[in-house]
Amino acid sequence: MSALPFTAFETLTSGGTSDAARFVAKRGEQGRQRLQESYTLGMGGKGVFAELGAVVNECLVPNWDGHGAAPVRYDVYLLAYQFLEAMPLGTPAPSVGAEPDGHLTLEWYRAPRRILSVSISPEGELHYAALLGPRKAYGTEPFFGEVPKVILDMIRRVTAA
Repeated sequence: MSALPFTAFETLTSGGTSDAARFVAKRGEQGRQRLQESYTLGMGGKGVFAELGAVVNECLVPNWDGHGAAPVRYDVYLLAYQFLEAMPLGTPAPSVGAEPDGHLTLEWYRAPRRILSVSISPEGELHYAALLGPRKAYGTEPFFGEVPKVILDMIRRVTAA
């Protein structure tokens, strides 16, 4: 999937509305996209966007699992894509899966007791559950274009050496 076209939303998030502010915001986003494609820093070079597309293509029709699963809708795919794009550069890539309710799941796994699963709903909710050694953590956070701090902290804890 190519990058989303320049929209008024980008103007709102840049803090400025002048032609110069839009230009700077656009150039900044182009630079981030190039870094996102790098293997070391970005998700694109790690193949996670390709994995996301493959999972969605397998789960587009009702009953894709043979047990009555709901299809993964385009809006869920788009939210998952935006969530992955919003990850800080250098974040380890998750594995991607689909759930019978049509949600997409991103999972970071290090060991049986160091795992994080984030389920992305059509409503833009991020339902998460983690095992962090002897501790369990779970909850729901809204996704408004930035990865919530609580989820970033759990990714770091799960993937830390």
